[in-house]
Amino acid sequence: MVLCKPRPSGLDDSKKLSAARRAELEEKIKRRCRWAVGVVEPEEIDRLNIFGATMLAMTLAVQALCEQIAHDEGVGEVLIDGNLTPHGRRPEWCWPARPIVGGDALEPCISAASIIAKEHRDRIMREAALAHPHYGWERNAGYGTPEHLAALREHGPTPLHRRSFAPVAQLQLL
Repeated sequence: MVLCKPRPSGLDDSKKLSAARRAELEEKIKRRCRWAVGVVEPEEIDRLNIFGATMLAMTLAVQALCEQIAHDEGVGEVLIDGNLTPHGRRPEWCWPARPIVGGDALEPCISAASIIAKEHRDRIMREAALAHPHYGWERNAGYGTPEHLAALREHGPTPLHRRSFAPVAQLQLL
């Protein structure tokens, strides 16, 4: 995320914002700022684990963002929510980075990135719910809610479920 100036007002951790406010901010961010999303598919998450997939998704997002930035602008520093960066964990990572614990509530550019990421993922889950209506993904966004877990027990996993997701892995042992 390269935050525009002036930045959209009201940026905060995406989890602290209402769905309506996130959607409004997403539209402003996408219209006025440079942004990119890194997507890692369920099979790759299973292969790498959640942490490795997160590092890959960050790398993919920054690579895509760098393609939008003029070469003379360059990348100053990548701010990352959390306590670790992909440096030394992904061979493609080549940018200076600074991890910030709680960064999605502290740094406006991380807040904006968290809004874009959450809206992107929620949109994917709403679309997936159309093909797999039993799981309630339009409501639970794929998280392990009682509704989702009950549907897994009744209908089994879909190709979109990570095989390493504990409830799916447990079903496979039965």
